[in-house]
Amino acid sequence: MLQDIDRVLFTERQIAVMVERVGQEITRDYRDKNLLLVSVLKGSVVFMADLMRAITIPARIDFMATSSYGSGTKTSGVVKIVKDLDIPLEGYDIVLVEDILDSGKTLSYLMELLQSRGLRSIRICTLFDKPERREVEVTPTYVGSQIPDAFIVGYGLDYDEKYRNLPFVGILRPEVYE
Repeated sequence: MLQDIDRVLFTERQIAVMVERVGQEITRDYRDKNLLLVSVLKGSVVFMADLMRAITIPARIDFMATSSYGSGTKTSGVVKIVKDLDIPLEGYDIVLVEDILDSGKTLSYLMELLQSRGLRSIRICTLFDKPERREVEVTPTYVGSQIPDAFIVGYGLDYDEKYRNLPFVGILRPEVYE
């Protein structure tokens, strides 16, 4: 796997610092709210696990799984719910946890879907934001870091279901996915 990485973009330590900062921001903003963290599977599971431990107030968690990529590197634009939430959303303040925000299509669709379910509020938390790839207007409240328009893997992020288990985030060599 390591031979497929062009260069490391964020080390384990740099990621840990980002996650701790974002966890403190969510803790501050949701101190007196009914927090439900919703992880968008599969990519955000590693981030979600670390993030929920960095939040020091009571919070529930749930998971959604969507599909819009297949085995390619660009979204198809068609979002399919593969696994819906188990918890009814009435009365919750939702933080939608995503690994990466690029086109915005998936998160825009999920925001619209979830807002129709009686929740009190909803915000987006993404570990990585690629604003130059945005096709739909979506603005995250919590961001680990903005990143360049490169194909990254590791720390939950994948290419064709591989590389998620890397402890760092690296730029994948283009010859691997072209």
